[in-house]
Parts: sequence; C-alpha cells; structure tokens
Amino acid sequence: MLNNFHPITNEAAIDVASNLSFADRRECVEGYGQENVMDIVMSALVAPNTQYWKAPNGKSAAIGGVQEGGKIWMLCTDTVREYPRQFARDSLRMTNSRPEKFLWNVVDERNGTHLKLLRFLGFKFLRKVPFGPKQLPFIEFCKIQWQTTQPHQQV
Repeated sequence: MLNNFHPITNEAAIDVASNLSFADRRECVEGYGQENVMDIVMSALVAPNTQYWKAPNGKSAAIGGVQEGGKIWMLCTDTVREYPRQFARDSLRMTNSRPEKFLWNVVDERNGTHLKLLRFLGFKFLRKVPFGPKQLPFIEFCKIQWQTTQPHQQV
C-alpha cells in the first residue's frame, strides 16, 4: 500500500464507476464511448496495476493505474474534492514511485480538475488532438522521470 492507494477490488471499482464526477463521466462517454458503468468497472479490473484511492472518510474515491508503455490513467468521484491536498500529495507519491521512465496519455481539455492535478504532478502538456468517437479536443500530456543513483556533487 502506498499511503491511501490500494490494489483494486471489485467493490472499489463499482463504487467509483457508479459515482464518477461529472467531468470524468463525460470524458468516459464522449471521449471513450463508455456509457455503461459495468464497462468502466471491467476496464478497471482487467487493466494491469490498477489501484484505488481510499479517502480519509473511508470512501473509494478514485481508480487509476499505469498500463503497458507508461499509459497512466485515473477516474475520480467528487469525494476527492473533499480532500484535495491529501489526494494530490498521495497521487504525487504514487506517480513518483512508478518505475516507468515515461508516463503519458490524453485528457479532455474540459476536465479542469484533472488538468490542475496533472500540472501539480509535474506533467507537461504537449498539444491538442481530436480524440474519441466525437473527435473532441483532448490534450496530450507526458512526464519523463529519472532517478539519480548518487547525490549531486559539486565539482
């Protein structure tokens, strides 16, 4: 377990998918064509490395993970807005703990909450691209991670 992140469970996937924030639900439907809650649940359960974030009030508030090739993703409920600092700090720890050197994906340009979080997590926004069945404007983002094996030494 990394802070409040835990390996995905059926219950957590159903809780989050059934209670997505408006922006995340819209992104699933209009960006990915996933209208059925159970499609979202199944996608989360079969994706490798999926975790859920358990808020301090005990609710499952977000699900996410990193797929092959460093494709990072996350879906949230409105519960994350009750604990924005805790969620952001935990997400930063989780993201920085990943072994992948390159993390990337696209985000709906209308999803202001995720854009703000991605910026806080150190992701860079690359360009707008038409995406999904409705060819909506999404923004490509990425983060290059490296870890030094030795502390920086002055010469």
